[in-house]
Amino acid sequence: MAQPLVLSLRAEATLTEISDGRMVLQAPGARLPLDGLAPGLLGALQSLVSGGGTEDALSDLVLEADGATGLAPLYYLLNRLADLRLLCYSLVADGSVIATLTPMAAGFRPGRTSVTADTCVRLSRFACCRREGDYLIVESPLTPVRIALAGATGAALLGALARPQTPSDLCAVPGVLEETAQAFVALLLDADLAREASDDGSLPEDANSALRQWEFHDLLFHARGRRGRHDYPFGGTFRFLGAIAALPAVKPAMSDETIPLPRPDLARLAAEDPPLSQILESRRSIREYGERPISLRELGEFLYRVAGVRQVVDPDPERGLHYQASRRPYPSGGATYDLELYLTVNACDGLGPGLCHYDPFAHQLERLRGPNARTEALLLDARWSAGLEVEPQVLITLASRFQRLSWKYQSIAYATTLKNVGVLYQTMYLVATAMGLAPCALGGGNADLFAEAAGTAYYAESSVGEFLLGSRKPEGAE
Repeated sequence: MAQPLVLSLRAEATLTEISDGRMVLQAPGARLPLDGLAPGLLGALQSLVSGGGTEDALSDLVLEADGATGLAPLYYLLNRLADLRLLCYSLVADGSVIATLTPMAAGFRPGRTSVTADTCVRLSRFACCRREGDYLIVESPLTPVRIALAGATGAALLGALARPQTPSDLCAVPGVLEETAQAFVALLLDADLAREASDDGSLPEDANSALRQWEFHDLLFHARGRRGRHDYPFGGTFRFLGAIAALPAVKPAMSDETIPLPRPDLARLAAEDPPLSQILESRRSIREYGERPISLRELGEFLYRVAGVRQVVDPDPERGLHYQASRRPYPSGGATYDLELYLTVNACDGLGPGLCHYDPFAHQLERLRGPNARTEALLLDARWSAGLEVEPQVLITLASRFQRLSWKYQSIAYATTLKNVGVLYQTMYLVATAMGLAPCALGGGNADLFAEAAGTAYYAESSVGEFLLGSRKPEGAE
């Protein structure tokens, strides 16, 4: 028989007396007023705050002080605490905590799974393990719970379950008794971090056609980038406000060698551009170019219409704007505009080959370097990605200054970056189509190669998108 779990309140929960006999239990996202608690029930609640106890131990405490009539209020309170995600469940052996499960969504209850010494289980392929403080945290996008492993025993048990194992098998881990092994397996099964394995070692998730088509990192990103399966801080929390300075809205100059770009007449373009519906219907990826390469004038018009800064907005804490923002032609989460445009030029009339950075405020190019092995590799990688039969004329790399988003947002920072890439892609397609140019967005690129070529720090600014641009063949020649 598996040993019982120890129930306790989450570490961030606090129990406060607000007046005689009136208590309030609070935690992030939860508040539970408690009035007129019987002595035994109050003692059980204080036990949950100070370290916890098994359900039997809590029941004994209430029985001794309140009698049998106190059990129903105890079980009601435990269910209420579970509904509010305030209870944790710990497996303790020889006075040491092996593992602690914390629900991240309402509705979790332990003890759903019956485990014997011969129950064969295996970790889900979606289970992941990471360090947080002094603990190993085990999570999965399949389930809204996390388990903290406090020491080597839990880590050894978890590692053994990479292969199908029974609780009897797990007793091979030094110091682990069969009842502890059964309780550990039951905890993982209850949490959907492991499943019973068939004779060939497969799990029920392997037969699920939808799950089979998810890669681990994609499903984890999906689950953590949206609400529902986790309780981590979400949205604009400004966690670094007052600790780290926010990055400016416009990146400081990267080079003293600048190339001014002509600014288009937006009023004239508004009158002469094709209708939006026509642009949308004719938009497509074009992988062939005209004999004459794109010109510097066309490139300047494209960049200004796509990404030129129209206005810089200074911080205004009274309105909740704690960082410098800007206004540009495409939308960006929180007006952060984390994306920078880098141009690897192969052929452009009026502009020599090499790598440039676009300054969207001054509307100019900053030349970073001439053609070299890395710029050639970027162009070759883009050509391969697009399936081009000819050399690309201009490769525009979208790089993110990641901290523009992560300074403000939690859980959704990188997801917002990718949304920003998507809307910028569409803006680039529409402008290129209106101008009669040849656009083609790419599905992937080499972020390490780009960081080396541009001289940026990978974790501070690296590529998140690529876009090819060139002159377009005359209609009759396509």
